[in-house]
Amino acid sequence: MFTSIFVNGSLTAGSVFLSLGLALLLGFAGALYYTKRNSTATRSFAFTLALLPVIITTVIMVVNGNLGAGIAVAGSFSLIRFRSVQGSGQEIMAIFLAAAVGLCLGAGYVLVACLLMAVCILFHALLSVSGFGRAAENQRELRISLPESLDYEGLFDDLLDAYFASCELIRVRTVEMGTAYQLIYRGVLRDVKEAKQFLDAVRERNGNLPVALGRVADVRGEM
Repeated sequence: MFTSIFVNGSLTAGSVFLSLGLALLLGFAGALYYTKRNSTATRSFAFTLALLPVIITTVIMVVNGNLGAGIAVAGSFSLIRFRSVQGSGQEIMAIFLAAAVGLCLGAGYVLVACLLMAVCILFHALLSVSGFGRAAENQRELRISLPESLDYEGLFDDLLDAYFASCELIRVRTVEMGTAYQLIYRGVLRDVKEAKQFLDAVRERNGNLPVALGRVADVRGEM
């Protein structure tokens, strides 16, 4: 049931076309699922996910036990990594899944490839529906600018305690050519309707310098 369709490592026309056809089908299914789940997915990345399994399947079938060719292929794949832009955790996961499906099909393990794609898509859908790992709905990022002459230690603690259920100072940096500080907080608002009152209270203490309050950005470099 879980044996390779390539008997004794030999390739036949039927087994090759079956592997390539399934690679195209599973690649398209994975790309379609990813683009439906991620509104920011680009067309270029969707094409990559759709075609990556069939490319890897072809390469693995061509190598087919040749140690020297296998080492050369591994070296060429490693070079591609340094020609690509760093992606998010979701993108890296999708690429690894497409590559794994291609490797399984290239080795002739058709059923394993189908099960791998089905299980990953199903489990990912269940995690997405359940909200697993999702940040709190009222989570916000707060950026406060203030003059360099003003001591910021504990300056906004009472306001943060009053308007935030939890809040943490994650970064302090200089801005405006070193003439001002910017405090960056992340926390969970008690009530989003009170955001304006909170911002007005902060502006009274920081000399009416810029204050920004918004949702936490999805940093692409993070896993």
